[in-house]
Amino acid sequence: MARPEGKVVFVRGALPGERVQAEVVRRKPRFEVANTLAVLREAAARTRPRCPHYGVCGGCSMQHLDIRSQLATKQRALEDQLAHLGNVRAQTILRPIAGPDWGYRYRARLSVRHVAKKGGVLVGFHEKGSSFVADMRECHVLAPRVSALLVPLRELIGGLAMRDRMPQIEVALAGEGAHSVLALVFRVLDAVTESDRLALAEFARRHQLELWLQPKGPDTIRLLWAPGADEADAPRSQLAYRLPEFDVVMPFAPTDFTQVNHQINEVLVSRSVRLLDPQPSDRVADLFCGLGNFSLPLARRAREVLGIEGSATLTARAAANAAANGLGEKTRFQAANLFEMTLPAWQALGRFERVLIDPPREGALELARAIAEDPWKVPRIVYVSCNPATLARDASLLVHTGGYRLRAAGVINMFPHTSHVESMAVFEAA
Repeated sequence: MARPEGKVVFVRGALPGERVQAEVVRRKPRFEVANTLAVLREAAARTRPRCPHYGVCGGCSMQHLDIRSQLATKQRALEDQLAHLGNVRAQTILRPIAGPDWGYRYRARLSVRHVAKKGGVLVGFHEKGSSFVADMRECHVLAPRVSALLVPLRELIGGLAMRDRMPQIEVALAGEGAHSVLALVFRVLDAVTESDRLALAEFARRHQLELWLQPKGPDTIRLLWAPGADEADAPRSQLAYRLPEFDVVMPFAPTDFTQVNHQINEVLVSRSVRLLDPQPSDRVADLFCGLGNFSLPLARRAREVLGIEGSATLTARAAANAAANGLGEKTRFQAANLFEMTLPAWQALGRFERVLIDPPREGALELARAIAEDPWKVPRIVYVSCNPATLARDASLLVHTGGYRLRAAGVINMFPHTSHVESMAVFEAA
């Protein structure tokens, strides 16, 4: 951020302390946006991007900044949002949760476009600030097994009759090394011809991966081929991730929401349970519970866990996962719209000694309001956030309306080399 002649200019591609040549590309009354053309004096934190597509591909935005400085930037962003938007300050700053810097993306949504001018089919992320698909042949944040398929996927789709009717591929990977399970979900806008079906199945067999077809919404996916399938039997998915500390195995469908970075997720779940500190006699709520990523580990420690999620499909899968892990009697799941939570609806759920909240980017405004206004104060709350702005807004309600203390907060580097800030906060009743 620069202030020539007193007006704020946000300079893309520049780092604090650098001297750069930049071009203004957007003018507003209160600020301007510029792109860096040349770096005349580098900051000590600047590093050489590892990916040859960096700067064109929009998948990453911080590869030119060393990883420690990335973490510091994200921590400062979290603290600034809490202070300026929420008017709250954490009593303790948690140590950042960090993991592998490269090859960490176990989930991705790859766009597909047939572009004759560029020689055929492109498969990858969008170009920065554009709807065009980047001409990618490798990706260093995708798991290596996925990155290695970018070029073969281009060749496969280029030979299909429906190459113009296949807009995206959903990627889901579980496990490590030779024991990993990779699933690709091809979004198809037309009926698949027999020749295309055979080509897709052969690709899946050659690369030993699960290949799914999705004609409409996520619930319409069907498995075309999976490793180990007998020709006489229908293929079966083996997708599942593990949380070894809690002896939990979580089967999931490739379009279900799971964390992008499975190694970070293990640490995140472990720290969340430790900070929440459920006792054997406690009743715990896991709000926005999804497949039970936090519910099942919490059930290993608490008397009872109630998981609530907006999707009845997800809560049914969470209940099935709990039963498969021997936790059916200690868990209960229900579908409800937590974005429309009211104080009476919250009180009707009964009292909880511990609450975990893990909302999407929109945050949990009405839920936070209901908890803040409830005369019964939950002794401890852990809030896992993927948007520090909505965390700050909800923290303000819990602290200034509900009388809670913000005991601790810290960042989780779920997405290295991007500006995405994942964080967590701990609240205690005063």
